[in-house]
Amino acid sequence: MVAVAAHASYIVYWRAILKGCGGRMAGTSDRVDLDDVDRRILEELTADGRMSMRVLADRVHISRAHAYNRVERLKTVGVIEGFTVRIDHTASGLDTSAFIALSITQDSWRAVSDELRTMEFVDHFSLLGGDFDVLVLVRAPDNETLRRVVLEGLQSLNGVRSTRTWLIFDEDRGGLG
Repeated sequence: MVAVAAHASYIVYWRAILKGCGGRMAGTSDRVDLDDVDRRILEELTADGRMSMRVLADRVHISRAHAYNRVERLKTVGVIEGFTVRIDHTASGLDTSAFIALSITQDSWRAVSDELRTMEFVDHFSLLGGDFDVLVLVRAPDNETLRRVVLEGLQSLNGVRSTRTWLIFDEDRGGLG
């Protein structure tokens, strides 16, 4: 398991887009109306998912009981999916990162995604529409490991027709986390 960097901060993953979503969750059929208080709660918890309900309530300008009820509701309806750690990948020994685009056969998404879920060094993957079918984020300790993941791992998966790799030289997070 990857060691957590000392300066890692805690964040909340949620499926809502905080700004410009009209109070709706993106990408789900069970939409949840989010008001300004919900969005402010999500914003505060994204900055520090470990803050107490008292501090959250103070920052959002609501009572502690109201903050607790709002957070519980957001968890129950699936807007807040969980609490996690934000890792500094370089500090944790994963110095090499790359996006790898996969072109897959039409009927292989389920099998490919099942394999990607268990593949070492795969951080994230998404099904796409466009020139490529799947985008995979790989974080590895070095170029040799990255090479092995791509050539011996990804390219050998049943259903993968071709791959294209883009090395990541620098990265940062946007406003959603």
